[in-house]
Formats: sequence, structure tokens, C-alpha cells
Amino acid sequence: MDDKAAQAPSGVSGSAPPAIVVMGVAGCGKSAVGTALAEALGAIFIEGDKLHPPENVARMASGEPLTDQLREGWLDAIGERIVASVGQGQGVVAACSALKRSYRERLRGFRRDIVFLYLEIDPATASERVAGRKGHFMPASLVDSQFAILEPPGMDEQALTLDATRPVAELVTDATRLLRRS
Repeated sequence: MDDKAAQAPSGVSGSAPPAIVVMGVAGCGKSAVGTALAEALGAIFIEGDKLHPPENVARMASGEPLTDQLREGWLDAIGERIVASVGQGQGVVAACSALKRSYRERLRGFRRDIVFLYLEIDPATASERVAGRKGHFMPASLVDSQFAILEPPGMDEQALTLDATRPVAELVTDATRLLRRS
């Protein structure tokens, strides 16, 4: 990981309520950053993990990674929640791994102006964080499988990339500044 603090997306509209997806592998801080960012923006927070069907949760809890097909309904549930919130004039920040470009494209099918906030982290730090979590269904053994399929956002995607090893407050400050500048 390099020392870049953030990379701003191009073409982010400031007129519609924000639709932001905080993305990355397990342990990168999606929920912590997403919650704090939603508060800073006066937006609602959607915890993507809570939208997984019970079968997906059971599969992950047993150490089996999800297939693309198993993720489809989950991604759709997140996309529908984003559309409903923005449609009511409410900004939204959602936590969703969105590991592959195809997953991000599926979410963009619900709303083209979604901005992805990619929390970049190294495998060792992510594994350490997941191993230290209490009461979460995702075991540390699945972190490597997430890195195996991870496709970081390309330069042509509407995305910010932040170093997830930095403090949450710094990440939120940078993200808020970059989102408002765009």
C-alpha cells in the first residue's frame, strides 16, 4: 500500500443526496467508517451484513466463501435500500464488500451515481482485525478468499481509495472533504 491519502472520483454530483458504498475486505473497517461517515453527512447507514439471507450467514460462519450467485440477492437488497433512501431525499452510506467490479456494476444498476469508498488494507492486518472481532459470523479463515477475488476499483470507476490502517476519524475527514469538493 502506498502513502496516498485519497484519490478523488470524477463526476460526483453534489445535487442529489449522496449514495456511498464503503467497500473492502472483511476487517477493513466498513462498518466503523460507514457509521461515522453517515453521521458526518447527515445520511442514514445501511449495514450490508444484516441484509445477508440466513443461508449466506450460515455458509460463511462454517468457513465457506460465498459464490457470485449467492451474493446476487444480497447485492440487490442493498441496491434496493439505497434507491429507497435516496428516493425519499435521504443520503445513504452502505457497508458492502463489493469486492468485484461486477458486484459494483450490479449496485450501479440501481443507481448510477453511487460513489464507492474503498478501504484498502493488507491481508495480515485484515486477518488480525477479523480474528479479534467478537460476535460476527465471518471467520478470519475467509479473509484470504476475499483477497483472492478482490478487484480494487479502477481509475474509470467513481471511487475513492483510502488507507484503512489510518484512524476512522481521519478517514471520515478525508472522505467528507473529497466528496464535498467533487
